[in-house]
Amino acid sequence: MGSLIQSVDWPAIAPPTVTAVVALAVLVADLFLPEARKPLLGWFSVAGLLLAGVSLLPLLDGDRSTFCLTGTSAGRHACSYTADHFTLVIQFLVLGGALLTALLSMSAVRDEELPEGEFWFLLLSSAAGAALLPASRDLATLVVALEVASLPAFALVGLRRGDRRSSEAALKFFLSSVTATAVTLLGVSFVYAATGTLHLTEVAAKLGHVDPRLGTLAQAGVALTLVGFAFKTAAVPFHFWVPDTYVGAPLPVAAYLSVIGKAVGFTGLILVTVVAFPSYASVWAPAVAVLAALTMTAGNVAALRQRPERAHSAVRLLAWSSVGQAGYLLVPVAAAGYADDPAHAIGSTVAYALMYAAVNLGAFAVAALVARTSPQNRITDYRGLYARRPLAALALGFFLLCLAGLPPGVIGLFAKVTVFTAAVDAGLGWLAVVMAVNVVIALYYYLQWTAVLFRPAEAAETAPSARVPAPLSVAIALAAVTGITLSGAPQLVLRFASEALL
Repeated sequence: MGSLIQSVDWPAIAPPTVTAVVALAVLVADLFLPEARKPLLGWFSVAGLLLAGVSLLPLLDGDRSTFCLTGTSAGRHACSYTADHFTLVIQFLVLGGALLTALLSMSAVRDEELPEGEFWFLLLSSAAGAALLPASRDLATLVVALEVASLPAFALVGLRRGDRRSSEAALKFFLSSVTATAVTLLGVSFVYAATGTLHLTEVAAKLGHVDPRLGTLAQAGVALTLVGFAFKTAAVPFHFWVPDTYVGAPLPVAAYLSVIGKAVGFTGLILVTVVAFPSYASVWAPAVAVLAALTMTAGNVAALRQRPERAHSAVRLLAWSSVGQAGYLLVPVAAAGYADDPAHAIGSTVAYALMYAAVNLGAFAVAALVARTSPQNRITDYRGLYARRPLAALALGFFLLCLAGLPPGVIGLFAKVTVFTAAVDAGLGWLAVVMAVNVVIALYYYLQWTAVLFRPAEAAETAPSARVPAPLSVAIALAAVTGITLSGAPQLVLRFASEALL
């Protein structure tokens, strides 16, 4: 049994710690601030997320670990928290995504009369869990981080008091997530019973030569752990909560779930498959490949049914689109099980996730802008947006083209080609074909929505334009500038992501 080293590397754990401390400070400040000064909590939260982002900079010089056990097998250190390049890239994505969500939320919190202290506390708490997750290198910390990221999200979804849809969305999200957690915990306990350890590197070493009498237990543990993370990534058939949850939640919360919720699920999935269970690649790689094919197909076919002429919800279309995008994100994870160089495949998933985070948050930001004058947020409400708000329409058109993978959204095309290449290199030709067909299906509904933006609005639809709150404008501008910069230099994302090698 290893001895526990008590020294803590505080700079290494700074990003999630700073976020959690700011969350507590916001909750306490809320008790003392008069009603008129409550908007200050939002700015305080934004400042806290910026500070957490800045705390990543000292960690760029190399890998750091803390909470380590010494004297483990083969004399290696087994650590519970590791700040390597993979961790830093995902923490950058999480904190950047949470910052954009916070900017989106400024006006929404006031307009929808949400309780401000509770909202900012829950958002920051969830972001702290999401920032802890990529650094978690033992199964217990991984599950705790997953729950810290998820539990506040249930409350955020149901924060619109007296709104039946919001309560229903929160309940569906809660029940599906609790089921996922129960299954994950059962899987983790089976893996622990078979290997006698929770540290991912130790699990990987011991799963290679498990006692034959415990072989079935180990396989069941691996399978159940993966099922739990498949719930979090909204992979089919565990995706049923997504559309109703996104439509019922406040818009910034739906945006947060679509990006940070996915980042959490995929990071956990990558850590358990590639780091902990490489010796069981023959079990999980085919399963993840089938999940990827089913998820992208189900998401895109359902999104195809959201028609402008039937006054369908734009948020529901974005929800189904995000299920389809989850399918593409799963492809390199499956490829990692077959590839000689799994790190390269994981780099592809990270590159795609970074692109998706920027443009999807941008699309939700424009949706939040339209919702200010058209609360129903139907696709038809975007008709003539170019005439009313040319910059917002051009930004949304650009975001949709990025998601579709069409120029000028070069970064979207680049990310899709990277994922496609990962599948081909791993010998998953059939999955590459399924992905190509799905990309073509997705073109139809993305282009259909883009066309609506430039159609002339009918007289009844030309509602007077309300003033755009500054934080919302900043969120749209930040997402657009990020997307345009990356489209100009897509190799930046790949170089950044290729450092996310486990």
